[in-house]
Amino acid sequence: MGRLNRREITERYEKREEEWQVQGKELVRILEEQSPVEFACDWDNVGLLAGNLDKEIRKVYIALDATDEVVEEAVQAEADLLLTHHPLIFKGIKRITADDFIGRRLIGLIKHDIAYYAMHTNFDVKGMADLSAAMLGLEEPEVLDVVKVCDGREEGIGRVGALMEPLALKRCADFVKAMFSLSHVKVFGDPERVIRRAAVSPGSGRSEIGNAIAHGADVLITGDIDHHDGIDAVAKGLCIIDAGHYGLEHIFIRYMKEYLEIRCRDLELVTQKITFPYWIG
Repeated sequence: MGRLNRREITERYEKREEEWQVQGKELVRILEEQSPVEFACDWDNVGLLAGNLDKEIRKVYIALDATDEVVEEAVQAEADLLLTHHPLIFKGIKRITADDFIGRRLIGLIKHDIAYYAMHTNFDVKGMADLSAAMLGLEEPEVLDVVKVCDGREEGIGRVGALMEPLALKRCADFVKAMFSLSHVKVFGDPERVIRRAAVSPGSGRSEIGNAIAHGADVLITGDIDHHDGIDAVAKGLCIIDAGHYGLEHIFIRYMKEYLEIRCRDLELVTQKITFPYWIG
Protein backbone atom coordinates (compact mmCIF):
# COMPACT_ATOMS: atom_id res chain seq x y z
CA MET A 1 0.00 0.00 0.00
CA GLY A 2 1.41 3.40 -1.00
CA ARG A 3 1.89 6.30 1.31
CA LEU A 4 -1.07 8.68 1.81
CA ASN A 5 -0.67 12.17 0.42
CA ARG A 6 -1.47 15.27 2.48
CA ARG A 7 -5.00 15.61 1.07
CA GLU A 8 -5.90 11.99 1.87
CA ILE A 9 -4.56 12.36 5.43
CA THR A 10 -6.61 15.53 5.91
CA GLU A 11 -9.79 13.88 4.58
CA ARG A 12 -9.36 10.89 6.85
CA TYR A 13 -8.71 13.12 9.86
CA GLU A 14 -11.79 15.23 9.09
CA LYS A 15 -13.88 12.08 8.72
CA ARG A 16 -12.66 10.87 12.10
CA GLU A 17 -13.45 14.30 13.59
CA GLU A 18 -17.04 13.91 12.37
CA GLU A 19 -17.26 10.55 14.09
CA TRP A 20 -16.28 12.21 17.38
CA GLN A 21 -19.17 14.64 17.12
CA VAL A 22 -22.79 14.38 18.23
CA GLN A 23 -25.22 17.08 17.26
CA GLY A 24 -26.48 18.92 20.34
CA LYS A 25 -30.14 18.25 19.61
CA GLU A 26 -29.41 14.58 19.00
CA LEU A 27 -27.66 14.36 22.36
CA VAL A 28 -30.70 15.88 24.07
CA ARG A 29 -32.90 13.30 22.36
CA ILE A 30 -30.66 10.56 23.76
CA LEU A 31 -30.78 12.08 27.26
CA GLU A 32 -34.55 12.40 27.12
CA GLU A 33 -34.94 8.80 26.03
CA GLN A 34 -33.61 7.96 29.47
CA SER A 35 -35.43 10.67 31.44
CA PRO A 36 -38.28 12.36 29.53
CA VAL A 37 -38.86 15.91 30.77
CA GLU A 38 -42.58 15.23 31.29
CA PHE A 39 -41.66 13.07 34.28
CA ALA A 40 -40.23 16.07 36.13
CA CYS A 41 -42.27 17.56 38.98
CA ASP A 42 -44.22 20.73 38.19
CA TRP A 43 -42.02 22.85 40.49
CA ASP A 44 -38.78 21.63 38.92
CA ASN A 45 -36.57 23.17 36.21
CA VAL A 46 -34.98 20.63 33.86
CA GLY A 47 -33.66 20.40 30.33
CA LEU A 48 -31.46 22.89 28.49
CA LEU A 49 -30.95 25.80 30.91
CA ALA A 50 -28.25 27.75 29.06
CA GLY A 51 -26.40 27.76 25.77
CA ASN A 52 -26.85 26.66 22.20
CA LEU A 53 -27.56 23.15 20.92
CA ASP A 54 -27.12 24.03 17.23
CA LYS A 55 -23.55 22.77 17.36
CA GLU A 56 -21.52 19.60 17.55
CA ILE A 57 -20.85 18.10 20.97
CA ARG A 58 -17.47 16.38 21.32
CA LYS A 59 -16.98 16.46 25.08
CA VAL A 60 -19.44 16.34 28.00
CA TYR A 61 -18.61 17.08 31.64
CA ILE A 62 -20.88 15.25 34.12
CA ALA A 63 -21.40 16.37 37.73
CA LEU A 64 -24.05 16.43 40.44
CA ASP A 65 -24.07 20.21 40.93
CA ALA A 66 -22.91 23.16 38.82
CA THR A 67 -20.62 24.60 41.48
CA ASP A 68 -17.89 27.16 40.79
CA GLU A 69 -15.36 24.33 40.83
CA VAL A 70 -17.37 22.23 38.39
CA VAL A 71 -17.86 25.12 35.96
CA GLU A 72 -14.11 25.87 36.08
CA GLU A 73 -13.26 22.20 35.52
CA ALA A 74 -15.67 22.05 32.57
CA VAL A 75 -13.97 25.13 31.10
CA GLN A 76 -10.50 23.67 31.64
CA ALA A 77 -11.61 20.39 30.05
CA GLU A 78 -12.90 22.36 27.03
CA ALA A 79 -16.29 20.68 27.38
CA ASP A 80 -19.07 21.47 24.93
CA LEU A 81 -21.83 20.60 27.39
CA LEU A 82 -22.15 20.45 31.17
CA LEU A 83 -24.63 17.83 32.42
CA THR A 84 -25.77 17.95 36.05
CA HIS A 85 -28.46 16.42 38.21
CA HIS A 86 -29.39 19.48 40.25
CA PRO A 87 -30.37 22.55 38.19
CA LEU A 88 -28.31 25.69 38.70
CA ILE A 89 -31.28 27.84 37.68
CA PHE A 90 -34.14 26.95 39.96
CA LYS A 91 -36.12 30.08 40.76
CA GLY A 92 -36.78 33.07 38.55
CA ILE A 93 -33.78 35.26 37.74
CA LYS A 94 -34.21 39.00 37.08
CA ARG A 95 -30.57 39.73 36.25
CA ILE A 96 -27.38 37.86 35.42
CA THR A 97 -24.30 39.54 36.83
CA ALA A 98 -20.91 38.40 38.07
CA ASP A 99 -21.79 39.72 41.54
CA ASP A 100 -24.19 36.80 42.03
CA PHE A 101 -22.90 33.22 42.27
CA ILE A 102 -25.51 31.88 39.85
CA GLY A 103 -24.84 34.69 37.39
CA ARG A 104 -21.09 34.18 37.73
CA ARG A 105 -21.40 30.52 36.79
CA LEU A 106 -23.77 31.17 33.90
CA ILE A 107 -21.47 33.86 32.51
CA GLY A 108 -18.56 31.41 32.68
CA LEU A 109 -20.49 28.76 30.78
CA ILE A 110 -21.83 31.10 28.12
CA LYS A 111 -18.48 32.86 27.69
CA HIS A 112 -16.84 29.54 26.84
CA ASP A 113 -19.76 28.31 24.69
CA ILE A 114 -20.62 25.45 27.07
CA ALA A 115 -24.25 24.39 26.88
CA TYR A 116 -25.84 23.47 30.21
CA TYR A 117 -28.39 20.68 30.70
CA ALA A 118 -30.00 19.43 33.94
CA MET A 119 -31.80 16.14 34.68
CA HIS A 120 -33.40 16.42 38.11
CA THR A 121 -36.75 14.95 39.21
CA ASN A 122 -37.24 13.40 35.78
CA PHE A 123 -34.08 11.39 36.50
CA ASP A 124 -35.25 10.73 40.06
CA VAL A 125 -38.33 9.05 38.58
CA LYS A 126 -36.80 7.35 35.54
CA GLY A 127 -33.31 6.52 36.78
CA MET A 128 -32.35 7.19 40.38
CA ALA A 129 -35.19 5.22 41.96
CA ASP A 130 -34.55 1.92 40.18
CA LEU A 131 -30.78 2.33 40.35
CA SER A 132 -30.72 2.86 44.12
CA ALA A 133 -33.12 -0.05 44.67
CA ALA A 134 -30.92 -2.31 42.54
CA MET A 135 -27.80 -1.27 44.46
CA LEU A 136 -29.53 -2.31 47.69
CA GLY A 137 -30.83 -5.52 46.14
CA LEU A 138 -34.46 -4.76 47.00
CA GLU A 139 -36.73 -7.62 46.00
CA GLU A 140 -39.98 -6.91 44.12
CA PRO A 141 -39.57 -3.13 44.51
CA GLU A 142 -42.62 -0.89 44.40
CA VAL A 143 -42.84 2.85 43.75
CA LEU A 144 -42.62 4.70 47.05
CA ASP A 145 -44.27 7.94 45.93
CA VAL A 146 -46.36 7.74 42.74
CA VAL A 147 -46.25 10.94 40.67
CA LYS A 148 -47.47 9.65 37.31
CA VAL A 149 -49.27 6.68 35.75
CA CYS A 150 -48.33 5.82 32.16
CA ASP A 151 -50.07 3.00 30.30
CA GLY A 152 -51.21 1.54 33.60
CA ARG A 153 -47.68 1.62 35.05
CA GLU A 154 -46.95 3.63 38.18
CA GLU A 155 -43.93 5.93 38.05
CA GLY A 156 -42.53 7.99 40.87
CA ILE A 157 -39.97 8.87 43.50
CA GLY A 158 -38.16 6.18 45.49
CA ARG A 159 -38.68 2.45 45.84
CA VAL A 160 -39.65 0.08 48.64
CA GLY A 161 -39.07 -3.67 48.83
CA ALA A 162 -37.69 -6.55 50.88
CA LEU A 163 -34.01 -6.81 51.64
CA MET A 164 -32.28 -9.92 50.33
CA GLU A 165 -32.00 -11.06 53.95
CA PRO A 166 -33.07 -9.59 57.31
CA LEU A 167 -30.41 -7.37 58.87
CA ALA A 168 -30.02 -5.66 62.21
CA LEU A 169 -30.26 -1.90 61.73
CA LYS A 170 -26.56 -1.47 62.47
CA ARG A 171 -25.62 -4.04 59.81
CA CYS A 172 -28.07 -2.44 57.40
CA ALA A 173 -26.34 0.90 57.93
CA ASP A 174 -22.97 -0.72 57.21
CA PHE A 175 -24.45 -2.26 54.07
CA VAL A 176 -25.64 1.15 52.85
CA LYS A 177 -22.19 2.63 53.48
CA ALA A 178 -20.56 -0.15 51.48
CA MET A 179 -22.96 0.05 48.53
CA PHE A 180 -22.74 3.85 48.18
CA SER A 181 -19.04 4.19 49.12
CA LEU A 182 -19.72 6.26 52.24
CA SER A 183 -17.56 6.80 55.29
CA HIS A 184 -20.51 7.42 57.60
CA VAL A 185 -24.29 7.63 57.86
CA LYS A 186 -26.63 9.08 60.51
CA VAL A 187 -29.02 6.52 61.99
CA PHE A 188 -32.23 6.91 64.01
CA GLY A 189 -33.51 3.75 65.70
CA ASP A 190 -32.49 0.74 67.77
CA PRO A 191 -29.22 -0.69 66.34
CA GLU A 192 -30.45 -4.24 67.00
CA ARG A 193 -33.88 -3.88 65.39
CA VAL A 194 -34.31 -6.39 62.58
CA ILE A 195 -34.89 -4.75 59.18
CA ARG A 196 -36.75 -6.78 56.58
CA ARG A 197 -38.37 -4.18 54.35
CA ALA A 198 -36.60 -1.01 53.24
CA ALA A 199 -37.60 2.17 51.44
CA VAL A 200 -35.00 4.23 49.59
CA SER A 201 -35.42 7.80 48.37
CA PRO A 202 -32.15 9.46 47.27
CA GLY A 203 -31.91 13.16 47.94
CA SER A 204 -34.07 14.93 50.49
CA GLY A 205 -36.50 12.37 51.92
CA ARG A 206 -38.31 14.17 54.72
CA SER A 207 -41.55 14.19 52.73
CA GLU A 208 -41.30 10.41 52.12
CA ILE A 209 -41.51 9.35 55.79
CA GLY A 210 -45.29 8.95 55.62
CA ASN A 211 -45.11 6.98 52.38
CA ALA A 212 -42.46 4.66 53.84
CA ILE A 213 -44.67 3.94 56.85
CA ALA A 214 -47.73 3.41 54.63
CA HIS A 215 -45.77 0.82 52.59
CA GLY A 216 -44.78 -1.11 55.70
CA ALA A 217 -41.07 -0.26 55.55
CA ASP A 218 -38.90 -0.88 58.59
CA VAL A 219 -36.36 1.72 57.51
CA LEU A 220 -36.17 4.71 55.17
CA ILE A 221 -32.79 5.24 53.51
CA THR A 222 -32.54 8.84 52.38
CA GLY A 223 -30.94 12.22 53.13
CA ASP A 224 -31.52 15.58 54.82
CA ILE A 225 -33.38 14.25 57.88
CA ASP A 226 -33.31 16.64 60.83
CA HIS A 227 -33.49 15.87 64.55
CA HIS A 228 -37.25 16.16 64.99
CA ASP A 229 -38.19 14.25 61.83
CA GLY A 230 -35.79 11.48 62.83
CA ILE A 231 -37.03 10.94 66.37
CA ASP A 232 -40.66 11.34 65.30
CA ALA A 233 -40.21 8.68 62.60
CA VAL A 234 -38.82 6.26 65.20
CA ALA A 235 -41.81 6.98 67.44
CA LYS A 236 -44.03 5.94 64.53
CA GLY A 237 -42.12 2.68 64.07
CA LEU A 238 -39.82 3.70 61.20
CA CYS A 239 -36.04 3.68 61.45
CA ILE A 240 -34.02 6.19 59.42
CA ILE A 241 -30.64 5.84 57.72
CA ASP A 242 -29.63 9.33 56.62
CA ALA A 243 -26.86 8.77 54.08
CA GLY A 244 -26.81 12.41 53.01
CA HIS A 245 -28.19 14.17 49.96
CA TYR A 246 -24.92 13.87 48.06
CA GLY A 247 -24.20 10.47 49.60
CA LEU A 248 -26.98 8.74 47.69
CA GLU A 249 -27.29 10.91 44.61
CA HIS A 250 -23.67 10.91 43.45
CA ILE A 251 -24.58 7.66 41.65
CA PHE A 252 -26.02 9.92 38.91
CA ILE A 253 -22.50 10.70 37.70
CA ARG A 254 -21.38 7.15 37.04
CA TYR A 255 -24.78 6.08 35.71
CA MET A 256 -24.93 8.84 33.08
CA LYS A 257 -21.35 8.25 32.04
CA GLU A 258 -22.07 4.57 31.39
CA TYR A 259 -25.38 5.42 29.69
CA LEU A 260 -23.70 7.82 27.25
CA GLU A 261 -20.71 5.54 26.68
CA ILE A 262 -23.09 2.92 25.24
CA ARG A 263 -25.13 5.32 23.08
CA CYS A 264 -22.43 7.78 21.98
CA ARG A 265 -19.32 5.64 21.71
CA ASP A 266 -17.04 8.36 20.36
CA LEU A 267 -18.23 11.12 22.69
CA GLU A 268 -15.55 12.09 25.20
CA LEU A 269 -16.92 12.03 28.75
CA VAL A 270 -15.33 13.70 31.75
CA THR A 271 -16.75 13.18 35.23
CA GLN A 272 -16.45 15.13 38.43
CA LYS A 273 -14.41 13.32 41.03
CA ILE A 274 -16.66 12.20 43.90
CA THR A 275 -16.24 15.11 46.29
CA PHE A 276 -18.51 15.53 49.30
CA PRO A 277 -19.52 19.18 49.78
CA TYR A 278 -18.90 19.05 53.54
CA TRP A 279 -16.50 17.50 56.03
CA ILE A 280 -16.95 15.99 59.47
CA GLY A 281 -14.93 17.64 62.23
